[in-house]
Amino acid sequence: MSSIRKIAIMTSGGDAPGMNAAIRASVRMAISKNLEVVGIIGGYSGILHDQYQPLQLRSVANIIQRGGTILKTARCAEFLKPEYRKIAADKLRAQNIDGIICIGGDGSFRGAHLLNQEQAIKTIGVPGTIDNDIFGTDNTIGFDTAVNTALDAIDRIRDTAASHDRLFIVEVMGRNSGFIAAEVGLAGGAELIFSPEYLFPIDQAVSQIKTAVSKGKMSSIIIAAEGQKSGRAYDLAEAIRKKSGFDARVCILGHIQRGGTPTALDRVLASRLGAGAVEALVNGETNCMIGINGTKLVKVPFEEIYNNKKENSRELIDLAQVLSL
Repeated sequence: MSSIRKIAIMTSGGDAPGMNAAIRASVRMAISKNLEVVGIIGGYSGILHDQYQPLQLRSVANIIQRGGTILKTARCAEFLKPEYRKIAADKLRAQNIDGIICIGGDGSFRGAHLLNQEQAIKTIGVPGTIDNDIFGTDNTIGFDTAVNTALDAIDRIRDTAASHDRLFIVEVMGRNSGFIAAEVGLAGGAELIFSPEYLFPIDQAVSQIKTAVSKGKMSSIIIAAEGQKSGRAYDLAEAIRKKSGFDARVCILGHIQRGGTPTALDRVLASRLGAGAVEALVNGETNCMIGINGTKLVKVPFEEIYNNKKENSRELIDLAQVLSL
């Protein structure tokens, strides 16, 4: 017999297309098991400020196709301090909440892990980030949508690049991971992909561009991951200009990759993970993430996520370079 009677659902960190689909699945799976459900508005900050909203079947109607998150999201610096995590736990207990489903990235999972370890609050994570950089899961909610959004933009940019015989550098999001860059670069026929994990020497890049020009290729697309901050593509463009004289135009896609209607893949993934998180809580699981490995849902301890790094595929980057010749 499960001890879970009431659960809370929250979204934390950066928003990702498909979060609403995960919320919907968690709410409806929980209600099917006769659980009471509340939403926490604004992530961890919402716990500290008593921002709770009861969630019923109709509360999540017609949201599966919506981007963003109906529960809002925010970063909470206060939650980094143990005294505030104690306050949060006391507030959760005052609401008779038996467990939390946290939809977010690795930073959000750290908060969930500490809440469990320090205060014995049952926590389950659902990976929601366009960066796809969380260890233990093949895909994260929002990644596929972000890739397709960026790809649509790159296809349009290529039309202009070909019309004007120009070199374009397109900067995509991803922080210190190049998963979006690698997927988009290969799918978009990019000539070069600059990824934080695999540094590409400028001299080699210039040499490859010159070789392509000598073979009659007058336009090129370079994909660059943003790294620590956006706008680094301008530094790359200037370095290429100094080395080669080529005038590279820069296009920074930015936050358009985070919004918009989630793809079918993200909706299905989010629905499976959200429902799986409820099943895990009911079955007594805690302090772990529900991820996907192939076609199967898996449970990954939060500590395992922190102690390992998800590796980007060099194969995609190398293949894109070969196919661009």
